Amino acid sequence: MSGSTPGRISGTGIGHSGGVAVVSPSTGALVFRVVAIAEACSWAGLLIGMFFKYVVVFDDIGVNIFGPIHGGLFVAYVVVTLVVARTFRWNLPTTLVALVASIPPLATLWFERRARRRGLLGEPVAVG
Repeated sequence: MSGSTPGRISGTGIGHSGGVAVVSPSTGALVFRVVAIAEACSWAGLLIGMFFKYVVVFDDIGVNIFGPIHGGLFVAYVVVTLVVARTFRWNLPTTLVALVASIPPLATLWFERRARRRGLLGEPVAVG
């Protein structure tokens, strides 16, 4: 591995520091954004599935499809949030708000935008 940075897995954007894996800020911000949006979309899909199950057709196929997808993305959001909070050195209240945003439907979209605009995921984005 000549020419690579010590403690860095070549080509992955992942390294380690004192035995703890860390993610590069740009990779962490991108993954956080993707997972936050996917988690919100899965919430919407699950809510639509529940509407069809209990109101329209009384068939639970939508819940059977979106339930596990949302569950997996929920767990991914929590894990990614904790990694990104460490990477960007978020304070405890910010981290807790990010984690609580995983509970109400679509709140991860709100937090992702808030974090991006306030520079919590790198450089702040100008609100146009």
